Amino acid sequence: MRSEISITGMHCASCAATIEKGIKKVKGITYAAVNFATEKAVVEFDDKTASLSDIESAVEKAGYTVIRKEGAGVVTLKIIGMDNPHCVGTVDAALSTLPGVIKKELSVNEKAVIQFDPAKTSVEKIKKTIKSAGYEPLEETILDREKEVREAEIKKVRNLFLIGLILSIPVFILSFPEWFGLDFADRAFVLFLLTFPVQFIVGWRFYKGAFIALKAKTASMDTLIVIGTTAAFLYSAAVVLAPQWFATKELYFDTAAIIITFIILGKWLEALAKGKASEAIKKLIGLQPKTARVIRNKKEIEIPAEEVQVNDVIVIRPGEKIPVDGIIIEGSSSVDESMITGESIPVEKNVGDKVIGATINKHGAFHFRATKVGKDTTLAQIIRLVEEAQGTKAPIQRLADVVSGYFVPAVTIIAVLSFVIWYFVAGQSFLFSLSTFIAVLIIACPCALGLATPTAIMVGTGKGAEKGILIKGGEALETAHKITTIVFDKTGTLTKGSPELTNVVSFSKRFDENHVLQFAAIAELNSEHPLGEAIVKGAELRGVEIPHGTNFKALPGKGVEIKQGIKKIVLGTRMLMKDERLQVTETIEKELRRLENAGKTAMLVGVNREIVGIVAVADTLKEYAKEAVVQLKDLGKEVYMITGDNERTAKAIAAQLGIEHVLAEVLPDQKADEIKRLQALRKIVAMVGDGINDAPALAQADVGIAVSTGSDVALETGKIVLMKNDVRDVVTAIDLSRYTIKKIKQNLFWAFAYNVAGIPIAAGILYPFTGFLLNPVIAAAAMALSSISVVGNSLLMKLYK
Repeated sequence: MRSEISITGMHCASCAATIEKGIKKVKGITYAAVNFATEKAVVEFDDKTASLSDIESAVEKAGYTVIRKEGAGVVTLKIIGMDNPHCVGTVDAALSTLPGVIKKELSVNEKAVIQFDPAKTSVEKIKKTIKSAGYEPLEETILDREKEVREAEIKKVRNLFLIGLILSIPVFILSFPEWFGLDFADRAFVLFLLTFPVQFIVGWRFYKGAFIALKAKTASMDTLIVIGTTAAFLYSAAVVLAPQWFATKELYFDTAAIIITFIILGKWLEALAKGKASEAIKKLIGLQPKTARVIRNKKEIEIPAEEVQVNDVIVIRPGEKIPVDGIIIEGSSSVDESMITGESIPVEKNVGDKVIGATINKHGAFHFRATKVGKDTTLAQIIRLVEEAQGTKAPIQRLADVVSGYFVPAVTIIAVLSFVIWYFVAGQSFLFSLSTFIAVLIIACPCALGLATPTAIMVGTGKGAEKGILIKGGEALETAHKITTIVFDKTGTLTKGSPELTNVVSFSKRFDENHVLQFAAIAELNSEHPLGEAIVKGAELRGVEIPHGTNFKALPGKGVEIKQGIKKIVLGTRMLMKDERLQVTETIEKELRRLENAGKTAMLVGVNREIVGIVAVADTLKEYAKEAVVQLKDLGKEVYMITGDNERTAKAIAAQLGIEHVLAEVLPDQKADEIKRLQALRKIVAMVGDGINDAPALAQADVGIAVSTGSDVALETGKIVLMKNDVRDVVTAIDLSRYTIKKIKQNLFWAFAYNVAGIPIAAGILYPFTGFLLNPVIAAAAMALSSISVVGNSLLMKLYK
């Protein structure tokens, strides 16, 4: 079983590692990845051995907070009308009578968080109880709840920064009396009083984080901040409270206060930037309509969208959003599906056509029957896939994870050594040595390393979703740009997947092309064969009248014959014409071969004693298929086509596309073996298919790319899903992968370079040569800036076209 858990309280990559370690201790866990940037854990476990509540408990035991999902024993409701203490009491009393309600938090702002035992009651029973008390409960989604928690956290960090700033300004002024002329007897004690709340109230989150790390027998960024700032504060406090012990009266209160304030500012800006990095999810969530107009008991009523049920008939008017997935049963319109597929041109919809929830109706009006609601809609599945993708780790992140594991202990050792060397070996003053100790601890930034990969993946997968390309994980995103060989399934991927009439040729002076097509259509009018249907449809599209014939006879393997008035019409192969003693002349044979060499199915049309023409049917190429092949070859990729067609037809179609490598006469269950054969030649293979009959091949490939139509999404097949049904998006997916990996490498380079250069400078390596010693306050500003710069570089990906 796979599940995603939203977590708050992480301050750096070490926190993510601590949570991951705690989760992996739960028996039955097969996979766990905690993403610091998205603040989510993706967990796979054996539900016979472990449960979601066990995993959530492990997270909380590690010292972090879980944002619990509805359905897991917690539901968040907006209760319309519960806006005063009396109403709160009424709802509370009603819920108290319901068995299974464990805990309830009700407030006058119409908000209720209810914890319950799923074995004894359900969300529906809770809502029913509230309704019976005279109030209207509306269910919030986990996404609403998560958004609320994240926004509250950002607001809290902002407020802490403002408190720190208000107190740090006078601390700074009083720390330099010679600059501001504010020296007075109790100045040092006032500094102590002003710094104390900054250290232990504004900076409390760091003490909490350090304690959590200590419990887990590890160390984190919080550990470095706590050691550094506490050293500065305690030394200064000792000078103030026991001045007789110290020869110098120099204080470090400004260092402690300003460092904490700077770091809190960095955390606030980082949270805002991380929020922007996950805007793709917010945009997708924002697409969800709030209400739906349904017909119940022959009446049209408006209800919340989440209350729509399967088989409900929904009324859609011009300009309205479609609330759920379904099938049109009355009316027609054009629908803007760009928010799902990335395709800007509206799609015409008629009775029997599928519609997707969150898309926008343009001009017409229609009724449709709901087929997928709630978490089963296309939009809900896309949101889930994008969230899961953003929560996964790319292989390139392993290096950062390994470094982060040793980072804090190594930095602590360097800080201690810098103090020891400067104080005991170089003979510098205690304050000089303490300054280098604090600067090393503060400038070190494991956060930049922890954010380098996940922020780029967040923006990359979000950018893909905007373009109708769903990349289902960091591994697929990283592997896509390494692909050397791309194998396209023919039917439905490079071709449209439904035969169309392509050619009508007349050899008769008496009958033109429309007559030839009419004869063929008469013969196939009642046929259920796809080729026959293509001929009839082609005739109808050209406005050719199709009268009914008589004495229809199917001739297996040869064709059909029929009578229409005094005419005997035969349609079929050379063999049929030979049986009917109709001569296939050299001219006719030459035209037949030309059409067959073009990959088309050509049929001869005979009327009475004469072959009057040929009709040809083919599964036509998709509009941009050839363009996609050319672009891939320009990128240096090897392109294959795989099909069950005979070799002659397959090669003819491949030639039209410019594909030299053809795998013909391959049955669906043999496609995976062909992919294996290519992989054995050390090729990195992508398989592109419709995800229906080629699922094993998509799974076998290094990257499986499922081409979808948006309304019938093969979301579970392939590591990348193309929502637009445009194979040029294969090129875009590869390019997006290349661009994302480039950004990740830039981020990792700057994160490593910053720490490799910053830590020695903070330790005073330049002092013997230049006299320069890094002030710990500047170190704090640099540390805050490093994380923001990494996230900012990832945000530049939003400019990707």
